[in-house]
Amino acid sequence: MTPLPTIFVSHGSPMLALQDSPARRFLQGLGVSLPRPKAIVVVSAHWETAGRSAVSLASQPETIYDFGGFPQALYDISYPAPGAPELAEHVASLFDAAGIPVERNAQRGLDHGAWVPLSLMYPDADLPVMQISLVHGADPATHQKLGRALAQLRHEGVLIIGSGSLTHNLFEFRGQSVDAIAPLWVTEFESWMKERLEASDSEALLDYRNRAPSARKNHPSEEHLLPLFVAMGAAGTEAQARLLHSSFEHGVLAMDAYAFN
Repeated sequence: MTPLPTIFVSHGSPMLALQDSPARRFLQGLGVSLPRPKAIVVVSAHWETAGRSAVSLASQPETIYDFGGFPQALYDISYPAPGAPELAEHVASLFDAAGIPVERNAQRGLDHGAWVPLSLMYPDADLPVMQISLVHGADPATHQKLGRALAQLRHEGVLIIGSGSLTHNLFEFRGQSVDAIAPLWVTEFESWMKERLEASDSEALLDYRNRAPSARKNHPSEEHLLPLFVAMGAAGTEAQARLLHSSFEHGVLAMDAYAFN
């Protein structure tokens, strides 16, 4: 079996599920552009656990509306994909074999970092999906290691998706329109990330917080960039990054997406 790429997508605002934009149209075409997977593993910025990663064993994950103040139409969306408890146990065993602490969560559903992009990529909700959590407060290298423990899944027909945002400082959101021009501190960071990813400069990327321009302004906290390191790690030590999409929303959100293989 030809190994699948691993994917990083920027999921932006929950309104991506409803509001037209270049990033939304990209995600609507992404699923059909990829080989059809047997199942999907999602690492979302919106599930963090303390001290160790967790896997969801839910057989029918609920759609989690982990946001407030949006139009009712957003809460009316359901993504009833089946869960993948056997795959979750397999993932947990891979973490165990790599010496990575892991916990099992019987109930965790799909947060909007998972179901928003999946509802655009695979609208029929007919592929089994499970989530893996980020480790709260852990660094990029820890999350790259999580990804590396999952590398064999690519050879088993499993699509690994890291879902976050290439930039994510909502403190700088001032009600800008979806097509607002991105400021220099956003575009310079986005360009630096693209250059380092395409150069496979893992050392610089893992130290992005000290090396990238305006790193802390673009990511006051790291959870929205950490899924990228999981996706990068899961593609293996010789992984090559390929830019799939680049756009900006509301000025402060770089919506870049990458494939690693």
